[in-house]
Formats: sequence, structure tokens, C-alpha cells
Amino acid sequence: MTEYEQRLISLLVSTHPGWRYEARDLPGLPRWWATRYYPLRPDQRAAGARDVLGRTTLHRLARALAHHDEILHNLRY
Repeated sequence: MTEYEQRLISLLVSTHPGWRYEARDLPGLPRWWATRYYPLRPDQRAAGARDVLGRTTLHRLARALAHHDEILHNLRY
């Protein structure tokens, strides 16, 4: 992991602390993953929230996390 990627992960941890972050090098799968520490309620899943997010870049993962927060905010989480 590069220094830049480490800084981005630190930023994600501080802005989205309810997730565990990791990089996986598996062919055909996203490289960056975020996994929630606590499971979602059924109504949150029905609204589109997910327990695991995977994206090809950290920037895309950050956007997915922001969208996820918006879904939960709209449910008054």
C-alpha cells in the first residue's frame, strides 16, 4: 500500500468509523473493501444499504460510503 493510499484509508476511518477497510488482490474482484462492524436492520437493507462495499479505487469506495451514509440519513438512522 502506498503512502497516499494509507492517508486515504486514515481519512476514511476518521469519517466512516463503523467500517473495517482492507485491500484484496483477487483477479476479477474489486481491490478495496469496506465491511460494516455491525449488521444492518432489514429496513436499511431494503432502502439499499449494504454490509459490504467493494470498489476498484479508494476514491470510488469513498463515494460509495458517502452514498451509503445518505441512505441511512434518509431513514433517520
